Amino acid sequence: MAAAADKDTAATAGAQSVRRALAVLRVLATGQERGVRLTDVVSHTGLNRPTVHRILRVLVEEGAVEQDPATRRYLIGGEVSLLGLARSTRFPIRAIAEPHLRHLSEILGDTAFLTIRNGADSVCIDRRPGSFPVKVLSIEVGARRPLGVGVSGLVLLAALPAEEADEVVRRNARRLQTLHVDPAELLERAARTRAQGYAYAPVGVVPGSRAVAVPVCVADGRTVAGLAIATITERLPDERVPTVVAHMKERAALIGAQAAELARRRGGRSGG
Repeated sequence: MAAAADKDTAATAGAQSVRRALAVLRVLATGQERGVRLTDVVSHTGLNRPTVHRILRVLVEEGAVEQDPATRRYLIGGEVSLLGLARSTRFPIRAIAEPHLRHLSEILGDTAFLTIRNGADSVCIDRRPGSFPVKVLSIEVGARRPLGVGVSGLVLLAALPAEEADEVVRRNARRLQTLHVDPAELLERAARTRAQGYAYAPVGVVPGSRAVAVPVCVADGRTVAGLAIATITERLPDERVPTVVAHMKERAALIGAQAAELARRRGGRSGG
């Protein structure tokens, strides 16, 4: 009995260590090429400083994390990037959406983004700069933010059942606080987004910019991605928003239909 209990305790501790390491990696992913300070990893994860430092030390030893010698900030390491290459076809929607993002960036002249949900986060998986000389490159490919932050994240949050959306926002409460985002207000914005069918930010991530996003849905109504446009304020006056949204919804519908067809074909092959 005692031996079994010891095994259970060890298994629980091992699982906890893995979860903590992944939590640290997710925070580092938000820093992209800038990196993240140790104090910010502690704040975002809720873990104490010695625990975070110990996890980071092991991850650095394994090549999963790097530390910038000049800034002392921590970044995702090469080992994680190489591991990701083993599933390079994991997100077929990126390939499906690419020509539609290119079309929107050319027709509208502004930068188009494709974003998906990953747990309690949104992650930008593609970006196409527009033809207009002044380009708003508000976020990079790979940018990870708490679900609901940004217009794409907002349409993804709005697509969730109310209880699930509440849970996601609750899980992200600490991170939202550091971004000066009120959880209750975020849920209200998600409700408005759900009602109007798109998200609109009159003040974008970049000062002097605006952004709008629509959901990409498949046949059963599930939202699988967010399609966004970001531009300078002067190019997206309120009266132009409906026209831009109409173009975006047309492309989102095509992406969703193609994604559903691909899933159907794959299902047919596996069933055969």
